[in-house]
Amino acid sequence: MKPKAASYYKQNRLKQLRAFCYAANVGSISKAARQLYLSQPSVSLQIQALERELNTLLFERRGPKIKLTPDGRALLEIALPLVEGMDSLRDTFAERCGDLNSGYLNIAAGESTILYILPRYLKQFSDRYPGVLIRMHNVTGADGMAMLRADEADFAVGSMIDIPDDVSYYPVFEFNPTLITPLGHPLADRRQVSLKDIAMYDLILPPRYLSTWGIVRSVFQQYNIQYKVTLEAGGWAVIKKYVEVGLGISIVTDICLEENDQLTTIPVKEYFPTRSYGIVLRRGKFIPAQAKQFIELLAPDFFRRPGLGNP
Repeated sequence: MKPKAASYYKQNRLKQLRAFCYAANVGSISKAARQLYLSQPSVSLQIQALERELNTLLFERRGPKIKLTPDGRALLEIALPLVEGMDSLRDTFAERCGDLNSGYLNIAAGESTILYILPRYLKQFSDRYPGVLIRMHNVTGADGMAMLRADEADFAVGSMIDIPDDVSYYPVFEFNPTLITPLGHPLADRRQVSLKDIAMYDLILPPRYLSTWGIVRSVFQQYNIQYKVTLEAGGWAVIKKYVEVGLGISIVTDICLEENDQLTTIPVKEYFPTRSYGIVLRRGKFIPAQAKQFIELLAPDFFRRPGLGNP
């Protein structure tokens, strides 16, 4: 009976550690329960059993919110690689055996990245590994970060300005700021324009909670020039359409420009910064084999950089 009891105990410990790691990553017992497809009391009991075994308190509980104690942070450093390794066992084994044609690839990205950067890489990956199910999560930057921290995405692809301490950002692509106007617009025959020229006309910009709005505002404030935004629209494709029909002009990143656009484009990089797009990873995350292969398509030298990738 002892070997059977010991085996059951080890299986139960893995469940306890998994419940603990999920709760620690999302900062909530109820959210961890939803991710694990368990009831909230079940996850709470698993964590309490772990606390009894280790004779310590792993979380400070403040109503529905939880916060790791110092002992909890120490356990997370030990347990997270173990749990991620067990959860990725099938994929890791398949990779070692040369078979990657199964499993999942979870990518978080914004609309521009999904429309203009990823399609050709996704096609290459799909041709190589047709058995891998690709899950594209169309999210804003903040929502993408939340997915990374909750392990709901393997990695994100996008543009970052302020980089939090718990993530790594590896720029891969660089794009230039560009003024777009309708064909026949008064600025359309200019090779160069000034900020004062731009400020004379109605601007169309992405919503103010996105980084482009803040960049445009800071540049005009730096030169003490008043400007007017008459339309907020989500997504470069939508903004281009509204500029085409004459509702205003816009400052975009040339990631979104295509040959068939009915627009005039004027570079404005002397005023506005270039934007990089790249790979975003949560620090310390185990990278599944499928994600590693896709990342190498985007950036062949990624895993040769010191401190990146899995051993």
